[in-house]
Amino acid sequence: MMRIVLFLATNIAIMIVISVIFNLLGISSFLDAQGVDIDLNGLLGISAVIGMTGSLISLATSKWFAKQTMRVQVIDRPQDQVEQWLFDIVAKQAQQAGISMPEIGIFHSSEANAFATGMNKNSALVAVSTRLLYRMNYDEVEAVIGHEITHVANGDMVTLALMQGVVNTFVYLFATIIGQLVDRVILQNERGHGVGYYLSQLLAEITLGILATMLIMWFSRYREFKADAGGARLAGRDKMINALRALQREHEAQDLPGQLAAFGINGGGIKTLFMNHPTLKERICALRN
Repeated sequence: MMRIVLFLATNIAIMIVISVIFNLLGISSFLDAQGVDIDLNGLLGISAVIGMTGSLISLATSKWFAKQTMRVQVIDRPQDQVEQWLFDIVAKQAQQAGISMPEIGIFHSSEANAFATGMNKNSALVAVSTRLLYRMNYDEVEAVIGHEITHVANGDMVTLALMQGVVNTFVYLFATIIGQLVDRVILQNERGHGVGYYLSQLLAEITLGILATMLIMWFSRYREFKADAGGARLAGRDKMINALRALQREHEAQDLPGQLAAFGINGGGIKTLFMNHPTLKERICALRN
């Protein structure tokens, strides 16, 4: 909750700073002179509501979404020796990390993968795929669990969701201003909003959204290195390296949808600015160093 309050406060502070800068630089006066009638403070408020609402709803429904999408079978009572071992490892690492016991789940997949999700670190879900649980050895699975527990302990789910909300706020804000400028200054529309406004706003949102996605993906990759380091602390560095090597032997792909992919263990693919995970090779090198 404190993290949410801090991000909301940061969002408000940034909006106030932007409002002051706009006034000091005369941007508001320039827009008025061009016939661009914008209530900047009102637009900032609307942008914040639009930007943050989706992220907060996504965060609040993340566990439900994960269970439904991945068909996660939550382990309330272990049914066999493997499930009991998994239950005990999660309990042990959660205690070491100083968080409440998360829900534990297993989902069927032909890919070795795992993810963590949840509204906060004391109400999380950690789930592993059947291939990871039954094809990797216990030391490797233990390291993967340590990686996911670190995501939970670091509050990465909350941080990324709120960061996305802040970014969305300013994408909408600047896209709306650009749309107004195009409509009033370039197309000389003097009444209401013309087609030019909606088209230019849409194009601006797409363009700014792409740039924003690059920023979010960079942050996600950064948190993966931190989660690997946490997994190494909880399970041992050699175990974490061996787990990443095992995943590397499998392949570098992921089958987790959307919001879950950012907190999976198995990322990769072509190295681009839009990757939410560093390559497994980069992660192994980081742990070695």
